[in-house]
Order: sequence, then structure tokens, then C-alpha cells
Amino acid sequence: MQTQTFERMESNVRTYSRSFPVVFSKAQGARLTDENGREYIDFLAGAGTLNYGHNNPDLKKALVDYLATDGVVHGLDMWTSAKRDYFEALEELILKPRNLDYKIQLPGPTGTNATEAAIRLARKVKQRHNIVAFTNGFHGVTMGALAPTGNRKFRENTGGVPTVGGSFVPYDGYMGDAIDTLDYFEKLLGDKSGGLDLPAAAIVETVQGEGGINVSGLEWLKRLEGICHDNDILLIIDDIQAGCGRTGKFFSFEHAGVVPDMVLNSKSLSGFGLPFSHVLMRPELDQWEPGQYNGTFRGFNLAMITAAAAIKQYWSDDTLEKDVQRKGKIVEERFQKLASQLTDAGMPASERGRGLMRGIDVESGDIADKISGKAFEHGLIIETSGQDGEVVKCLCPLTITDEELEKGLSILETAVKEVIGS
Repeated sequence: MQTQTFERMESNVRTYSRSFPVVFSKAQGARLTDENGREYIDFLAGAGTLNYGHNNPDLKKALVDYLATDGVVHGLDMWTSAKRDYFEALEELILKPRNLDYKIQLPGPTGTNATEAAIRLARKVKQRHNIVAFTNGFHGVTMGALAPTGNRKFRENTGGVPTVGGSFVPYDGYMGDAIDTLDYFEKLLGDKSGGLDLPAAAIVETVQGEGGINVSGLEWLKRLEGICHDNDILLIIDDIQAGCGRTGKFFSFEHAGVVPDMVLNSKSLSGFGLPFSHVLMRPELDQWEPGQYNGTFRGFNLAMITAAAAIKQYWSDDTLEKDVQRKGKIVEERFQKLASQLTDAGMPASERGRGLMRGIDVESGDIADKISGKAFEHGLIIETSGQDGEVVKCLCPLTITDEELEKGLSILETAVKEVIGS
């Protein structure tokens, strides 16, 4: 397998190719194939970008058909038939059935673009600089998005330039199960000497993906919504990884019944792995002046074509939603058993997650890396997350077959047993 070109030319910043050092050449559904013809079950799915699997045939057909008509590929923010189709599908099949009234901003192709736009808009609307974020949160690595991102790995590599405009408060469960961390947030807001500048917004993930599959309680989220509204603070839900069906609902905040002021989506928004993001905002918050926030690739029409096709194919009814919840239970039960096996072997572990966004916390990055490495040797691609990479993280495609899901879980069980016995 020829890897010399990559090793010679690619920057040291690369990560996934270090964990999975083969050259992949094909992908279909929940499987990747390398140049030697070996197949792997994919529990990574583009870090949550391929909720509908690799090369989904329905989305691919929509894309190929559009290209065959010489449809507009790049349109800045001009109006196109592709954009209209996407907006109408989003409105009719996603927003209206959930009684959500949002304007749509297309800020650029990535999740960090969406974060940057939302933060800047919140500051413009409220005329306040501070953004409250939560411990272990991840919102992007551009300078604005980095300010509310907790992990030092990303924050300490700015060449000494400080990240500004963000204040951190503890996420749900950060201080232990017995403490409601919102008591601290509320106390700071009510204390003029507490040191917290009144925020323009609070940004939060309902399930922290990069932070280690930390799951916020539904009542905690509902209380956070109330605190924000009572204190004139905008609530921004970062649904970039947890959205588009990953938790068993299209929007992850649906489980809690909250209505955010802004919603950020990217990753699986295009449905096909094409870069795409949007910011959804309450109409009265749309106070941008023309061109005040722009980006060359905010009009990527190919992504709008596949996004619309994904919405029509999978969100016209609740079939996928129920299937994700069913499969999530399967992963939950298998992960709980694996956690028990590890704990019994003197390696404390626990399972957590929501829907098909699940993880096993093994409390050690070394152990998690060993499990992931052994799994790869046996044909399973699965990554780790958390502050020290201590959580083995499942982000399999939502459309994975039961057979593939069980095969992947069995490979992971084999990997765990080998690590226990090593």
C-alpha cells in the first residue's frame, strides 16, 4: 500500500490517518474499503458527517441528476433553484411540523463558520461582548469559535494571541450528579461582584461530542432556557454533531422541548459529506446589514441539492427517527456490557449517550487508544474523544443495517477482550 506520498507531503497536523494508516479507495453505506480490497465497518462516519452513510444512492442520484443539467454549483448568495428547493424542504418537513419559525443564514461551509456567525450576530443584537460557554464544549477552532471551546489542545496553539469574549461555566454533571451546575450560573448572574459580564448569549451542545459524549439532562436544558430568557441572554444550541437525527430527533434539543434563539447545523446537514452549514435564528434577530457577514462558499448548491434530498427521503415521516432510537438501545446495551467487563477487569468504565451518539468512558486515553487500535486491526473504524481521549465513541451511520451494527459491536467486544487480556 503506497503511503509515501502522504508521509512526504502532508502536514504533521493530520490525525485520523495516524489512527487508521491505510489508503481508502471506496465507500458505501457503513463500509469503507482500502486499496487492498479489505472492508471496514465504519463507526466514525466522517466524525458525524455521514449520518445517511457513504455514497447514499438516493442522495447520489439527486446530485448526479443535478450536475447532468448543468445546474449552478457555485452561486455566492444569489438565488438558485437548488437553494429554493432546500429552503422549502427545510420549512415544510422540518420547521413547520416542529412549530419553529426561523430565518436561515448560510455563513460558509463549515461548523466553525456557523459558530462565528452566531456569536457575532448575538453581540450585534445585544450590544454585549461576552458569550457564556460550558466546560468540555467544542465549537470550532477559528478565533471566535475557539473562545467558547474548552479543550487546551486547541486553545494553547494561538501563538500567544489570547482568545477573548468567552466565559466558562460548568456543564451538567461536571461537579457530580448531586450538583445542579446551573445554580452556579444563576448565582453569578445575580451577583454584581461575581465577575461575570452579562452575556449576549450562551452556547451549548445538548450532547458534547468532542468533549466525551457528555449528555445534558432534559430538565437541565429546560432550566437553562428559562435562565437565558429571564436574563435577556440568547440561547444558541450547537447542533453541529448532535443534530440531523443523531440523537433520535432531527434536532437534539427536541428531546427537552426547548426552543433556542439560534441553532447551528453542519456536518450531516448536506447528507452526503459535502461541506455545508446554516444558522437558524428567530426572525427578529436577523439584524444583519447586506454583506455584513459573508463568505465565498456560502452558496454551495451541490450541498443544498443533497440536503434537500436527505430531508425528503428521511424526514417526511418518523421512520428513521424511530429506527435510530431502536438501534441506539442496541448500542447502549452492548456498551453497558462492555463497560461492565472492563470494570470487572480493574479498568473502571461507564456507558453514556443519546440515540446513536454513544460512548464508553474508560478513564484512560491509553486504554481507549488500545481498544480503538485493536478494533481497527479487526476491521472496525472507531475514534476516541474527551479531554484525554478517554472515551471510545460510536458515531455509526444512522442507516447502518442491523447486521453491520452487530458485526461492528462484536468486533469492538473482541478488541475490549484483547485489551483486558493484554
